[in-house]
Amino acid sequence: MAVDPSYAGHAAGARAQGGSSSVLDVLVVGAGPTGLTAAGDLARAGRSVAVLDRRPDRSRRSRAFATTASTLELLDARGLAEDLLARGVPARELDLGLRGGPLRLPPLASAFAFALVVPQAEVDAALDRSARAHGAAVHRGVEVVDLAQDDGLVVVTTRPTSGEGPPTTWRARYVVGADGARSTVRRLVGVPFPGRTVLSSMVLADVRLTGGPPPERLTVRTTTDGFAFLVAYHREEGAGWYRAITWDRRREVPLEVPLADAEVVDRLRSARPDVGVAEVGWRSRFSSDERQVGAYRVGRVLLAGDAAHVHSPMGGQGMNTGVQDAAGLAWKIDAVLGGAPDAVLDTHGSERHPVGRRVLRRSGLMARGLTTGSPALRALRDAVLPVVLRLPPARDRVVGGFAGTTSRYPRGRGEARLVGTRATAVPLVEGSLTAVLRTTPGFVLVEPRDVAAPGPAVAPLMRVRRTDRGPALLVRPDGYVAWAGTRGQAPDGWRAVLAWWTGTEVDGRRVGPRGRARTPRADTRSPSDDRGSRGLGVGVPARDARAQEARRRAGP
Repeated sequence: MAVDPSYAGHAAGARAQGGSSSVLDVLVVGAGPTGLTAAGDLARAGRSVAVLDRRPDRSRRSRAFATTASTLELLDARGLAEDLLARGVPARELDLGLRGGPLRLPPLASAFAFALVVPQAEVDAALDRSARAHGAAVHRGVEVVDLAQDDGLVVVTTRPTSGEGPPTTWRARYVVGADGARSTVRRLVGVPFPGRTVLSSMVLADVRLTGGPPPERLTVRTTTDGFAFLVAYHREEGAGWYRAITWDRRREVPLEVPLADAEVVDRLRSARPDVGVAEVGWRSRFSSDERQVGAYRVGRVLLAGDAAHVHSPMGGQGMNTGVQDAAGLAWKIDAVLGGAPDAVLDTHGSERHPVGRRVLRRSGLMARGLTTGSPALRALRDAVLPVVLRLPPARDRVVGGFAGTTSRYPRGRGEARLVGTRATAVPLVEGSLTAVLRTTPGFVLVEPRDVAAPGPAVAPLMRVRRTDRGPALLVRPDGYVAWAGTRGQAPDGWRAVLAWWTGTEVDGRRVGPRGRARTPRADTRSPSDDRGSRGLGVGVPARDARAQEARRRAGP
Protein backbone atom coordinates (compact mmCIF):
# COMPACT_ATOMS: atom_id res chain seq x y z
CA MET A 1 0.00 0.00 0.00
CA ALA A 2 1.28 3.45 -0.92
CA VAL A 3 1.44 6.69 0.99
CA ASP A 4 0.11 10.03 -0.20
CA PRO A 5 3.27 11.62 -1.69
CA SER A 6 2.55 15.06 -0.24
CA TYR A 7 2.32 13.43 3.17
CA ALA A 8 5.17 10.92 2.93
CA GLY A 9 7.64 13.66 2.03
CA HIS A 10 7.43 14.83 5.63
CA ALA A 11 7.91 11.38 7.19
CA ALA A 12 4.50 11.75 8.88
CA GLY A 13 2.21 9.15 10.35
CA ALA A 14 0.34 7.68 7.39
CA ARG A 15 2.40 4.81 6.00
CA ALA A 16 1.81 1.38 4.58
CA GLN A 17 0.76 -1.38 6.93
CA GLY A 18 3.79 -2.84 8.54
CA GLY A 19 5.03 0.12 10.45
CA SER A 20 5.01 3.86 10.91
CA SER A 21 7.62 6.15 12.33
CA SER A 22 5.02 8.69 13.43
CA VAL A 23 1.32 8.99 14.21
CA LEU A 24 -0.94 12.00 13.79
CA ASP A 25 -2.57 13.45 16.86
CA VAL A 26 -5.86 13.95 14.99
CA LEU A 27 -7.20 13.02 11.56
CA VAL A 28 -10.22 15.09 10.51
CA VAL A 29 -12.47 13.70 7.78
CA GLY A 30 -14.38 16.45 6.01
CA ALA A 31 -13.12 19.90 4.98
CA GLY A 32 -16.34 21.83 5.47
CA PRO A 33 -16.75 24.49 8.17
CA THR A 34 -17.03 21.88 10.94
CA GLY A 35 -13.90 19.96 10.02
CA LEU A 36 -11.84 23.06 9.28
CA THR A 37 -12.81 24.64 12.62
CA ALA A 38 -11.67 21.54 14.50
CA ALA A 39 -8.47 21.26 12.47
CA GLY A 40 -7.60 24.92 12.87
CA ASP A 41 -8.10 24.89 16.63
CA LEU A 42 -6.07 21.73 17.11
CA ALA A 43 -3.27 22.94 14.86
CA ARG A 44 -3.27 26.26 16.69
CA ALA A 45 -2.78 24.26 19.89
CA GLY A 46 0.31 22.67 18.37
CA ARG A 47 -1.22 19.30 17.54
CA SER A 48 -0.39 17.43 14.34
CA VAL A 49 -3.53 17.44 12.19
CA ALA A 50 -4.45 16.33 8.69
CA VAL A 51 -7.80 16.93 6.98
CA LEU A 52 -9.18 14.62 4.28
CA ASP A 53 -11.99 15.56 1.90
CA ARG A 54 -13.43 13.57 -0.98
CA ARG A 55 -14.01 16.62 -3.19
CA PRO A 56 -11.03 17.54 -5.38
CA ASP A 57 -11.42 21.26 -4.74
CA ARG A 58 -12.99 23.51 -2.13
CA SER A 59 -16.63 24.10 -3.03
CA ARG A 60 -17.53 27.58 -4.29
CA ARG A 61 -21.24 26.83 -3.81
CA SER A 62 -23.00 27.94 -0.64
CA ARG A 63 -25.91 26.13 0.93
CA ALA A 64 -25.64 28.03 4.22
CA PHE A 65 -25.93 31.80 4.12
CA ALA A 66 -26.44 33.12 7.69
CA THR A 67 -23.82 33.26 10.43
CA THR A 68 -25.37 33.74 13.85
CA ALA A 69 -24.15 35.82 16.78
CA SER A 70 -22.68 32.91 18.74
CA THR A 71 -20.77 31.66 15.69
CA LEU A 72 -19.47 35.15 14.95
CA GLU A 73 -18.11 35.21 18.49
CA LEU A 74 -16.22 31.97 17.86
CA LEU A 75 -14.88 33.34 14.59
CA ASP A 76 -13.90 36.60 16.29
CA ALA A 77 -11.93 34.63 18.90
CA ARG A 78 -9.97 33.18 15.97
CA GLY A 79 -9.38 36.51 14.23
CA LEU A 80 -11.74 35.70 11.35
CA ALA A 81 -14.85 37.80 12.00
CA GLU A 82 -13.64 41.20 10.84
CA ASP A 83 -13.03 40.17 7.24
CA LEU A 84 -16.34 38.31 7.03
CA LEU A 85 -18.20 41.32 8.43
CA ALA A 86 -16.77 43.41 5.61
CA ARG A 87 -18.04 40.87 3.05
CA GLY A 88 -21.49 40.21 4.52
CA VAL A 89 -24.81 41.93 5.11
CA PRO A 90 -26.00 42.29 8.74
CA ALA A 91 -29.69 41.32 8.88
CA ARG A 92 -31.58 42.97 11.74
CA GLU A 93 -35.23 42.60 10.65
CA LEU A 94 -37.58 39.67 10.07
CA ASP A 95 -40.62 40.06 7.83
CA LEU A 96 -43.09 37.18 8.01
CA GLY A 97 -45.78 39.04 6.10
CA LEU A 98 -47.95 39.25 9.21
CA ARG A 99 -49.89 42.18 10.57
CA GLY A 100 -47.79 44.74 12.38
CA GLY A 101 -45.05 44.73 9.77
CA PRO A 102 -41.43 43.55 10.04
CA LEU A 103 -40.04 42.56 13.41
CA ARG A 104 -36.87 44.31 14.53
CA LEU A 105 -34.49 41.79 16.06
CA PRO A 106 -34.11 42.49 19.80
CA PRO A 107 -30.83 43.35 21.52
CA LEU A 108 -28.77 40.22 22.07
CA ALA A 109 -26.20 39.45 24.75
CA SER A 110 -23.50 39.69 22.11
CA ALA A 111 -21.37 42.20 20.27
CA PHE A 112 -22.94 40.77 17.10
CA ALA A 113 -26.65 41.52 17.54
CA PHE A 114 -27.63 40.37 14.06
CA ALA A 115 -27.40 37.51 11.61
CA LEU A 116 -24.58 38.04 9.13
CA VAL A 117 -25.65 37.05 5.64
CA VAL A 118 -22.47 35.81 4.01
CA PRO A 119 -21.96 32.85 1.65
CA GLN A 120 -20.79 29.67 3.31
CA ALA A 121 -18.02 29.55 0.73
CA GLU A 122 -16.57 32.70 2.29
CA VAL A 123 -16.66 31.13 5.77
CA ASP A 124 -15.09 27.94 4.40
CA ALA A 125 -12.30 29.92 2.76
CA ALA A 126 -11.53 31.84 5.96
CA LEU A 127 -11.42 28.66 8.05
CA ASP A 128 -9.31 26.89 5.42
CA ARG A 129 -6.73 29.69 5.40
CA SER A 130 -6.64 29.73 9.20
CA ALA A 131 -6.23 25.96 9.52
CA ARG A 132 -3.39 25.91 7.00
CA ALA A 133 -1.69 28.93 8.58
CA HIS A 134 -1.60 27.11 11.93
CA GLY A 135 -0.09 24.00 10.37
CA ALA A 136 -2.98 21.70 9.45
CA ALA A 137 -2.51 19.79 6.19
CA VAL A 138 -5.62 19.72 4.00
CA HIS A 139 -5.76 16.85 1.46
CA ARG A 140 -8.55 16.93 -1.12
CA GLY A 141 -9.69 14.31 -3.61
CA VAL A 142 -9.35 11.57 -0.98
CA GLU A 143 -12.14 9.29 0.25
CA VAL A 144 -12.21 7.04 3.29
CA VAL A 145 -12.87 3.35 2.56
CA ASP A 146 -12.02 1.64 5.85
CA LEU A 147 -11.51 2.43 9.52
CA ALA A 148 -10.32 0.31 12.44
CA GLN A 149 -9.43 1.28 15.99
CA ASP A 150 -8.07 -0.15 19.22
CA ASP A 151 -7.33 1.31 22.65
CA GLY A 152 -4.56 3.54 21.40
CA LEU A 153 -4.88 4.18 17.67
CA VAL A 154 -7.22 4.66 14.74
CA VAL A 155 -6.15 3.34 11.33
CA VAL A 156 -7.92 4.85 8.33
CA THR A 157 -7.58 3.58 4.76
CA THR A 158 -8.25 5.97 1.88
CA ARG A 159 -8.10 6.00 -1.88
CA PRO A 160 -8.12 8.80 -4.45
CA THR A 161 -11.66 9.88 -5.30
CA SER A 162 -10.67 9.73 -8.96
CA GLY A 163 -10.03 6.01 -8.61
CA GLU A 164 -6.50 6.46 -9.93
CA GLY A 165 -3.80 5.40 -7.54
CA PRO A 166 -3.24 2.91 -4.72
CA PRO A 167 -4.84 3.05 -1.25
CA THR A 168 -3.17 4.92 1.58
CA THR A 169 -3.09 4.20 5.32
CA TRP A 170 -3.33 7.00 7.89
CA ARG A 171 -2.74 6.52 11.62
CA ALA A 172 -4.01 8.90 14.29
CA ARG A 173 -4.74 8.95 17.99
CA TYR A 174 -8.19 10.41 17.30
CA VAL A 175 -10.47 10.82 14.29
CA VAL A 176 -13.10 13.55 13.91
CA GLY A 177 -15.91 12.57 11.53
CA ALA A 178 -17.12 15.82 10.00
CA ASP A 179 -17.95 14.41 6.58
CA GLY A 180 -21.56 15.47 6.30
CA ALA A 181 -25.00 13.91 6.25
CA ARG A 182 -23.83 10.90 4.23
CA SER A 183 -20.86 10.39 6.56
CA THR A 184 -18.61 7.47 5.68
CA VAL A 185 -16.99 7.67 9.12
CA ARG A 186 -20.37 7.33 10.82
CA ARG A 187 -21.21 4.30 8.68
CA LEU A 188 -17.84 2.61 9.30
CA VAL A 189 -18.16 2.90 13.09
CA GLY A 190 -21.71 1.52 12.90
CA VAL A 191 -23.66 4.47 14.31
CA PRO A 192 -27.31 4.58 13.14
CA PHE A 193 -28.74 7.85 11.82
CA PRO A 194 -32.45 7.61 12.63
CA GLY A 195 -34.98 10.10 11.33
CA ARG A 196 -36.98 10.91 8.23
CA THR A 197 -37.39 13.22 5.27
CA VAL A 198 -39.78 16.05 6.17
CA LEU A 199 -39.74 18.17 2.99
CA SER A 200 -38.76 16.99 -0.47
CA SER A 201 -37.88 18.90 -3.63
CA MET A 202 -37.02 22.19 -1.96
CA VAL A 203 -35.26 24.69 -4.22
CA LEU A 204 -32.26 26.81 -3.33
CA ALA A 205 -31.28 29.51 -5.82
CA ASP A 206 -29.45 32.78 -6.30
CA VAL A 207 -31.74 35.28 -8.04
CA ARG A 208 -31.28 38.89 -9.13
CA LEU A 209 -34.44 40.82 -8.35
CA THR A 210 -36.01 44.13 -9.19
CA GLY A 211 -38.01 45.45 -6.27
CA GLY A 212 -36.54 43.04 -3.73
CA PRO A 213 -36.82 43.59 0.04
CA PRO A 214 -34.32 45.80 1.90
CA PRO A 215 -30.88 44.21 2.37
CA GLU A 216 -31.10 44.16 6.16
CA ARG A 217 -34.37 42.21 6.17
CA LEU A 218 -35.02 38.45 6.19
CA THR A 219 -38.29 37.95 4.32
CA VAL A 220 -40.68 34.98 4.37
CA ARG A 221 -43.99 34.63 2.50
CA THR A 222 -46.35 31.66 2.73
CA THR A 223 -49.23 30.39 0.63
CA THR A 224 -51.57 27.43 1.01
CA ASP A 225 -49.15 25.44 -1.14
CA GLY A 226 -45.74 26.48 0.16
CA PHE A 227 -43.40 29.33 1.04
CA ALA A 228 -40.58 31.51 -0.24
CA PHE A 229 -37.66 32.89 1.76
CA LEU A 230 -35.50 35.78 0.54
CA VAL A 231 -32.38 37.45 1.88
CA ALA A 232 -30.00 39.91 0.21
CA TYR A 233 -26.81 38.22 -0.90
CA HIS A 234 -23.59 39.83 -2.08
CA ARG A 235 -22.18 38.42 -5.29
CA GLU A 236 -19.27 39.54 -7.41
CA GLU A 237 -21.66 40.18 -10.31
CA GLY A 238 -23.09 43.22 -8.53
CA ALA A 239 -26.08 44.35 -6.48
CA GLY A 240 -29.63 43.07 -6.44
CA TRP A 241 -28.84 39.42 -5.75
CA TYR A 242 -30.80 37.39 -3.22
CA ARG A 243 -30.64 33.88 -1.86
CA ALA A 244 -34.06 32.21 -2.26
CA ILE A 245 -35.40 29.05 -0.63
CA THR A 246 -38.77 27.84 -1.89
CA TRP A 247 -41.04 24.85 -1.45
CA ASP A 248 -44.26 24.03 -3.25
CA ARG A 249 -46.30 20.95 -2.40
CA ARG A 250 -47.57 20.88 -6.01
CA ARG A 251 -44.02 20.42 -7.32
CA GLU A 252 -42.58 17.62 -5.19
CA VAL A 253 -40.54 15.79 -7.81
CA PRO A 254 -37.44 13.56 -7.58
CA LEU A 255 -34.18 15.41 -6.93
CA GLU A 256 -32.81 14.16 -10.25
CA VAL A 257 -35.37 16.16 -12.25
CA PRO A 258 -33.56 19.07 -13.96
CA LEU A 259 -34.28 22.46 -12.42
CA ALA A 260 -35.02 25.09 -15.07
CA ASP A 261 -34.97 28.86 -14.57
CA ALA A 262 -38.69 28.99 -15.29
CA GLU A 263 -39.49 26.72 -12.33
CA VAL A 264 -37.41 28.87 -9.98
CA VAL A 265 -39.20 32.02 -11.19
CA ASP A 266 -42.63 30.41 -10.98
CA ARG A 267 -42.06 29.11 -7.46
CA LEU A 268 -40.87 32.51 -6.28
CA ARG A 269 -43.65 34.49 -7.91
CA SER A 270 -46.33 32.21 -6.51
CA ALA A 271 -45.37 33.50 -3.05
CA ARG A 272 -43.92 36.91 -3.95
CA PRO A 273 -45.75 38.28 -7.02
CA ASP A 274 -44.51 41.78 -6.15
CA VAL A 275 -40.87 41.11 -7.09
CA GLY A 276 -39.39 40.88 -10.54
CA VAL A 277 -36.83 38.22 -11.38
CA ALA A 278 -34.18 39.62 -13.71
CA GLU A 279 -31.80 36.64 -13.60
CA VAL A 280 -31.38 33.21 -12.08
CA GLY A 281 -27.88 32.13 -11.07
CA TRP A 282 -26.85 28.96 -9.28
CA ARG A 283 -29.74 26.73 -8.22
CA SER A 284 -30.19 23.32 -6.64
CA ARG A 285 -32.97 20.95 -5.67
CA PHE A 286 -32.68 19.25 -2.28
CA SER A 287 -34.65 17.45 0.40
CA SER A 288 -34.85 18.31 4.09
CA ASP A 289 -34.29 15.55 6.64
CA GLU A 290 -34.49 15.45 10.42
CA ARG A 291 -31.95 12.98 11.81
CA GLN A 292 -29.60 12.68 14.77
CA VAL A 293 -27.18 10.06 16.01
CA GLY A 294 -27.56 8.65 19.48
CA ALA A 295 -23.81 8.53 20.16
CA TYR A 296 -21.38 11.34 19.31
CA ARG A 297 -18.40 9.20 20.33
CA VAL A 298 -17.32 5.67 19.49
CA GLY A 299 -13.97 5.03 21.16
CA ARG A 300 -11.42 7.29 19.51
CA VAL A 301 -13.82 8.46 16.80
CA LEU A 302 -15.95 11.55 17.42
CA LEU A 303 -18.75 12.88 15.21
CA ALA A 304 -19.63 16.53 14.63
CA GLY A 305 -21.73 18.71 12.34
CA ASP A 306 -23.98 17.12 9.73
CA ALA A 307 -22.37 13.74 10.42
CA ALA A 308 -24.15 13.88 13.79
CA HIS A 309 -27.35 15.80 13.00
CA VAL A 310 -29.30 17.21 10.05
CA HIS A 311 -32.47 19.26 10.11
CA SER A 312 -34.66 21.73 8.27
CA PRO A 313 -32.83 24.76 6.83
CA MET A 314 -35.33 27.04 8.60
CA GLY A 315 -33.49 29.39 10.90
CA GLY A 316 -30.08 28.88 9.30
CA GLN A 317 -28.82 26.55 12.04
CA GLY A 318 -26.83 23.91 10.14
CA MET A 319 -23.41 25.45 9.56
CA ASN A 320 -23.57 27.33 12.87
CA THR A 321 -24.29 24.22 14.93
CA GLY A 322 -21.47 22.37 13.19
CA VAL A 323 -18.91 25.10 13.86
CA GLN A 324 -19.97 25.17 17.51
CA ASP A 325 -19.72 21.36 17.72
CA ALA A 326 -16.14 21.61 16.47
CA ALA A 327 -15.14 24.49 18.72
CA GLY A 328 -16.38 22.59 21.74
CA LEU A 329 -14.69 19.35 20.69
CA ALA A 330 -11.24 20.51 19.60
CA TRP A 331 -10.06 21.86 22.94
CA LYS A 332 -11.26 18.68 24.68
CA ILE A 333 -9.24 16.46 22.34
CA ASP A 334 -6.24 18.70 22.97
CA ALA A 335 -6.83 18.45 26.72
CA VAL A 336 -6.94 14.64 26.68
CA LEU A 337 -3.85 14.51 24.47
CA GLY A 338 -2.19 16.67 27.13
CA GLY A 339 -3.10 14.40 30.04
CA ALA A 340 -6.73 15.18 30.96
CA PRO A 341 -8.96 12.21 31.86
CA ASP A 342 -10.52 10.34 28.96
CA ALA A 343 -13.96 11.15 30.39
CA VAL A 344 -13.52 14.72 29.16
CA LEU A 345 -14.28 13.45 25.65
CA ASP A 346 -17.56 11.92 26.86
CA THR A 347 -18.80 15.44 27.52
CA HIS A 348 -18.78 16.11 23.77
CA GLY A 349 -21.94 14.03 23.48
CA SER A 350 -23.50 14.97 26.80
CA GLU A 351 -23.21 18.67 25.90
CA ARG A 352 -23.72 18.76 22.15
CA HIS A 353 -26.42 16.08 21.73
CA PRO A 354 -29.03 18.15 23.65
CA VAL A 355 -28.07 21.20 21.56
CA GLY A 356 -28.57 19.23 18.35
CA ARG A 357 -31.90 17.93 19.62
CA ARG A 358 -33.10 21.47 20.35
CA VAL A 359 -32.01 22.62 16.89
CA LEU A 360 -34.01 19.80 15.29
CA ARG A 361 -37.04 20.73 17.36
CA ARG A 362 -36.83 24.49 16.69
CA SER A 363 -36.19 24.25 12.96
CA GLY A 364 -38.79 21.48 12.63
CA LEU A 365 -41.49 23.52 14.34
CA MET A 366 -40.68 26.47 12.10
CA ALA A 367 -40.85 24.30 8.97
CA ARG A 368 -44.16 22.78 9.96
CA GLY A 369 -45.59 26.17 10.81
CA LEU A 370 -44.63 27.58 7.43
CA THR A 371 -45.77 24.62 5.35
CA THR A 372 -49.07 23.69 6.96
CA GLY A 373 -51.86 23.36 4.43
CA SER A 374 -54.63 23.52 7.00
CA PRO A 375 -56.64 26.77 6.70
CA ALA A 376 -57.49 26.61 10.40
CA LEU A 377 -53.86 26.20 11.47
CA ARG A 378 -52.75 28.95 9.09
CA ALA A 379 -55.34 31.32 10.52
CA LEU A 380 -54.29 30.45 14.07
CA ARG A 381 -50.61 30.94 13.20
CA ASP A 382 -51.21 34.30 11.55
CA ALA A 383 -53.29 35.51 14.51
CA VAL A 384 -51.10 34.30 17.37
CA LEU A 385 -47.55 34.65 16.06
CA PRO A 386 -47.51 38.47 15.71
CA VAL A 387 -48.71 38.82 19.30
CA VAL A 388 -46.21 36.32 20.73
CA LEU A 389 -43.24 37.78 18.86
CA ARG A 390 -43.96 41.23 20.27
CA LEU A 391 -43.92 40.03 23.87
CA PRO A 392 -40.29 40.71 24.93
CA PRO A 393 -39.76 37.51 26.98
CA ALA A 394 -41.12 35.24 24.23
CA ARG A 395 -39.43 37.18 21.44
CA ASP A 396 -36.06 37.20 23.20
CA ARG A 397 -36.25 33.48 23.89
CA VAL A 398 -37.09 32.63 20.29
CA VAL A 399 -34.48 34.93 18.74
CA GLY A 400 -31.85 34.03 21.35
CA GLY A 401 -32.42 30.35 20.63
CA PHE A 402 -31.77 30.76 16.91
CA ALA A 403 -28.83 33.14 17.54
CA GLY A 404 -27.29 30.76 20.08
CA THR A 405 -26.99 33.48 22.70
CA THR A 406 -29.24 31.65 25.18
CA SER A 407 -27.50 28.30 24.71
CA ARG A 408 -26.22 26.57 27.83
CA TYR A 409 -24.75 23.22 28.81
CA PRO A 410 -25.84 20.95 31.68
CA ARG A 411 -24.28 21.60 35.08
CA GLY A 412 -23.44 19.09 37.77
CA ARG A 413 -25.05 18.67 41.15
CA GLY A 414 -23.96 21.45 43.50
CA GLU A 415 -22.46 23.62 40.75
CA ALA A 416 -23.39 27.28 40.51
CA ARG A 417 -26.27 28.25 38.20
CA LEU A 418 -23.88 30.16 35.95
CA VAL A 419 -21.95 26.99 35.07
CA GLY A 420 -22.67 26.02 31.48
CA THR A 421 -23.71 29.51 30.38
CA ARG A 422 -21.90 31.71 27.88
CA ALA A 423 -19.37 34.20 29.23
CA THR A 424 -18.74 36.19 26.05
CA ALA A 425 -20.82 39.16 27.24
CA VAL A 426 -18.94 39.61 30.54
CA PRO A 427 -17.32 43.10 30.53
CA LEU A 428 -13.57 42.96 31.12
CA VAL A 429 -10.87 45.51 31.82
CA GLU A 430 -8.88 43.84 29.04
CA GLY A 431 -11.73 44.23 26.50
CA SER A 432 -14.01 41.47 25.22
CA LEU A 433 -13.52 37.81 26.02
CA THR A 434 -13.21 37.05 22.31
CA ALA A 435 -10.35 39.56 22.09
CA VAL A 436 -8.60 37.81 24.99
CA LEU A 437 -9.09 34.38 23.40
CA ARG A 438 -7.89 35.73 20.06
CA THR A 439 -4.44 36.42 21.48
CA THR A 440 -4.23 33.77 24.22
CA PRO A 441 -6.55 30.81 23.55
CA GLY A 442 -7.22 28.63 26.55
CA PHE A 443 -8.88 28.73 29.97
CA VAL A 444 -9.50 32.20 31.38
CA LEU A 445 -9.93 33.06 35.06
CA VAL A 446 -12.17 36.13 35.30
CA GLU A 447 -11.48 37.76 38.65
CA PRO A 448 -13.87 40.17 40.43
CA ARG A 449 -13.44 43.88 39.89
CA ASP A 450 -12.38 44.47 43.53
CA VAL A 451 -9.20 42.48 42.88
CA ALA A 452 -6.43 45.04 42.62
CA ALA A 453 -4.90 43.34 39.59
CA PRO A 454 -5.23 39.93 37.99
CA GLY A 455 -2.70 37.35 39.10
CA PRO A 456 0.03 36.20 36.73
CA ALA A 457 -0.83 33.92 33.83
CA VAL A 458 0.18 30.37 34.65
CA ALA A 459 -0.27 27.65 32.04
CA PRO A 460 -2.91 26.62 31.18
CA LEU A 461 -4.63 29.74 32.54
CA MET A 462 -5.02 33.40 31.59
CA ARG A 463 -6.21 35.85 34.26
CA VAL A 464 -8.36 38.91 33.55
CA ARG A 465 -10.59 41.22 35.61
CA ARG A 466 -14.26 42.07 35.11
CA THR A 467 -15.62 45.62 35.33
CA ASP A 468 -19.06 44.87 36.79
CA ARG A 469 -20.09 43.40 40.15
CA GLY A 470 -20.30 39.80 38.94
CA PRO A 471 -18.50 36.85 40.53
CA ALA A 472 -15.23 35.21 39.61
CA LEU A 473 -15.53 32.82 36.69
CA LEU A 474 -13.43 30.08 35.17
CA VAL A 475 -14.13 30.21 31.43
CA ARG A 476 -13.41 27.37 29.05
CA PRO A 477 -11.63 27.84 25.70
CA ASP A 478 -15.02 27.75 23.93
CA GLY A 479 -16.36 30.67 25.99
CA TYR A 480 -18.59 28.71 28.40
CA VAL A 481 -18.42 28.99 32.19
CA ALA A 482 -16.76 26.00 33.88
CA TRP A 483 -16.94 27.37 37.44
CA ALA A 484 -18.49 30.41 39.14
CA GLY A 485 -17.47 31.84 42.50
CA THR A 486 -20.98 32.56 43.69
CA ARG A 487 -22.26 32.13 47.24
CA GLY A 488 -21.68 28.62 48.52
CA GLN A 489 -18.68 27.98 46.28
CA ALA A 490 -15.14 27.76 47.65
CA PRO A 491 -13.10 30.82 46.52
CA ASP A 492 -10.43 28.62 44.97
CA GLY A 493 -12.83 25.92 43.76
CA TRP A 494 -11.79 26.72 40.21
CA ARG A 495 -8.50 24.90 40.82
CA ALA A 496 -10.11 21.46 41.07
CA VAL A 497 -12.40 22.17 38.10
CA LEU A 498 -9.49 23.35 35.96
CA ALA A 499 -7.52 20.29 37.00
CA TRP A 500 -10.27 17.92 35.93
CA TRP A 501 -10.72 19.53 32.52
CA THR A 502 -7.01 19.78 31.78
CA GLY A 503 -5.26 17.11 33.86
CA THR A 504 -2.82 19.70 35.18
CA GLU A 505 -1.26 19.43 38.61
CA VAL A 506 -2.91 21.19 41.53
CA ASP A 507 -0.97 21.42 44.79
CA GLY A 508 1.27 18.58 43.68
CA ARG A 509 -1.59 16.21 42.93
CA ARG A 510 -3.28 15.08 39.75
CA VAL A 511 -7.01 14.65 39.67
CA GLY A 512 -9.54 11.98 38.81
CA PRO A 513 -13.22 12.49 37.96
CA ARG A 514 -14.48 16.03 38.65
CA GLY A 515 -11.58 17.24 40.73
CA ARG A 516 -11.16 14.20 43.00
CA ALA A 517 -7.48 14.13 43.90
CA ARG A 518 -5.36 11.07 43.25
CA THR A 519 -1.71 10.28 43.90
CA PRO A 520 0.53 11.26 41.00
CA ARG A 521 2.47 8.62 39.16
CA ALA A 522 6.20 8.80 38.92
CA ASP A 523 7.20 11.11 36.07
CA THR A 524 8.87 8.99 33.40
CA ARG A 525 9.14 11.78 30.85
CA SER A 526 12.46 13.04 29.62
CA PRO A 527 13.33 16.67 30.37
CA SER A 528 12.59 17.54 26.76
CA ASP A 529 9.08 15.99 26.79
CA ASP A 530 6.56 18.81 26.44
CA ARG A 531 3.43 16.72 27.04
CA GLY A 532 2.45 18.80 30.05
CA SER A 533 2.93 22.08 28.18
CA ARG A 534 -0.58 22.40 26.87
CA GLY A 535 -1.12 24.13 23.57
CA LEU A 536 -4.35 25.85 24.59
CA GLY A 537 -2.66 27.51 27.56
CA VAL A 538 -0.43 30.57 27.82
CA GLY A 539 3.13 31.11 28.80
CA VAL A 540 4.21 27.71 27.45
CA PRO A 541 7.76 27.89 26.05
CA ALA A 542 7.49 24.53 24.24
CA ARG A 543 4.41 25.54 22.28
CA ASP A 544 6.20 26.95 19.24
CA ALA A 545 8.49 23.94 19.02
CA ARG A 546 5.53 21.58 19.23
CA ALA A 547 3.67 23.51 16.56
CA GLN A 548 6.68 23.32 14.24
CA GLU A 549 6.91 19.56 14.80
CA ALA A 550 3.17 19.20 14.15
CA ARG A 551 3.53 21.02 10.83
CA ARG A 552 6.33 18.68 9.86
CA ARG A 553 4.28 15.60 10.75
CA ALA A 554 1.03 16.71 9.13
CA GLY A 555 2.56 17.45 5.75
CA PRO A 556 2.34 20.54 3.54
